[in-house]
This record gives sequence, structure tokens and C-alpha cells, in this order.
Amino acid sequence: MLDVRRMQMLRAVVTSGSVTAAATRLGYTPSAVSQQIAVLEKEARTPLLERVGRGVRPTEAGLLLTGYADAIGRQVAEAETALDDLRAGRTGRLAVRYFATAGAALVAPAVARVRIEHPGVQIELKLIDPEDPLPDVREGRADLALVVRPEGETEGADGVRLVRLLDDPYRAVLPKGHPLAGRRTVALADLAEEPWVGSEWPGPCLDAQLAACEATGFRPRFVVESEDYVTAQGFVAAGLGVSLVPRLGLGSRHPGVVVREVRRPEPVRAIFAAVREAAEPTPALRSFLAALREAGGGGE
Repeated sequence: MLDVRRMQMLRAVVTSGSVTAAATRLGYTPSAVSQQIAVLEKEARTPLLERVGRGVRPTEAGLLLTGYADAIGRQVAEAETALDDLRAGRTGRLAVRYFATAGAALVAPAVARVRIEHPGVQIELKLIDPEDPLPDVREGRADLALVVRPEGETEGADGVRLVRLLDDPYRAVLPKGHPLAGRRTVALADLAEEPWVGSEWPGPCLDAQLAACEATGFRPRFVVESEDYVTAQGFVAAGLGVSLVPRLGLGSRHPGVVVREVRRPEPVRAIFAAVREAAEPTPALRSFLAALREAGGGGE
């Protein structure tokens, strides 16, 4: 196999016209350059230079390899420039997995910030709810994923680090005219005997609700499973039951419901950004994380 470094020495000899001039340019002795050219000729199995007076000129094979050496040199320079751009965050790709209610409040401002600070970075967004995105992060298919964990659970999977963004408390959604609607806050125990309208897929978000209810001494009696915040509000407005909806999920409120804070205890889902443990964060990823934290109120 031809040695690329020796091909670059040949190129220096051909462009400068002599071994001595090439040695001076490259910082070698003339004998060292001559030895390397001799080895390259053995690799090529043909002469590459011929003497002309005090200098040398390339054979046809020498000209051929010099052309390829020139092309390789340009490609290496382009590769170094591309690598510098990637390290500096001027180019690259940022793959993000997120769930629906985090989109407007957290992901949108983060995307806007990265586009301003790193306009050459391509951002790939994928809605993953209700899938578990941690395998995508661990296996390198995603650079970051937003995930929910019940309050107090902060451990990620092997190879994944969780960065806490914010706590998203649940609010009680009641029909207008409900006996509890006149209160400023509602104790969770006051909802124990009510029919419930489900608002979550099975998973960590629902687990956060159920854990708070179990701590209070009851398990909700679900009469409707909607698994969607807007739809759940519609069922509540129709008088079919009460529901719990996280604060981030209340961007659009049904006119037929009232929303009240919940106390003793307050159900909370914790939102984290999941990133690879071993991967060095790129400038774009650092910007995205900083924007997520800012949007979430500076969680750690």
C-alpha cells in the first residue's frame, strides 16, 4: 500500500524541483527525503523521479502520484476545516426526542436559541410520547431526550445522565359548578370519592399521579380513559368526573372547567433532559441544554 506521507514528500520534491529544496521546506535532511522517495518507489514498483542536471523531474508515474497527493492534501485540509467547524458548533446535527407538552414551553425556545447561536447546525426533532427515548440516547441515535420521572426518582439508565429541568405540578380540573370549584386550593384527599377522568398514558406521568394518591390513602376510580389533556378537559366539562392535568398541559383550557392547585400532597412530575454520560457535549448541545434550563426556571 502506498504511504500517504511519502506521497506528500514526492509532491514537495516535484513542486520545488529538487530534493534539497523539498527537504528545506519540509524540515528534513536531503538524505532523509531521498530515502523516503526510494521506499515509495519500491511501494509503487516503478521509478518516480529521474535526474536532470542538478535537479530532478517526475516520471509519468511520478506525475500520476503527485496529482493524487495534491488531491489528498486538499481533502485533508477540507477535513481539518470541517472538523474545526464541527467542534466550534458551526456545523453538525442535533437529534432531540421530546414529548408533546414539553414542545411549546421547553423545546421551542431551545430550538430558537440554537438557530441563532449555531445557524449551521441541523436540528432533528422527533415526538416520542409515549415511547421510552433512553435507548435512543444511550445508543447514539439521539443527542438529547426529554423524559419524565416521578418526584424523587433521578437515576438514568446505564450510560445516560439525567439533567433536572423543572418540576411540573399537577392541577385539579373540575367541572364548573362543582362543590370544590369555589376553593382556591383543593386537598388531594377531597378527590378520593370522585369519579376520575384519566389524562395520562400508562407510564411515569401516570405513576406520579398514582403515587401521590397512594400516599394520601386511596386509588383513583377512573371512569373514562382519555390519555389526552384537551380531551380529558372535555369529559370533565361534561360532568363525567374530575381530573389531574400537569401545569404544562393546561395551555388550552376548556371554558367548562375550573383549575385549582392541589395540596397535601401536590402531585408532581419531574422533567429531565437525558444525555449520554460519556459523550462530550457539542457547543450546540450545550446551548440547547442552557435554553431548556432557562425555560424550565433554572433547574439543576
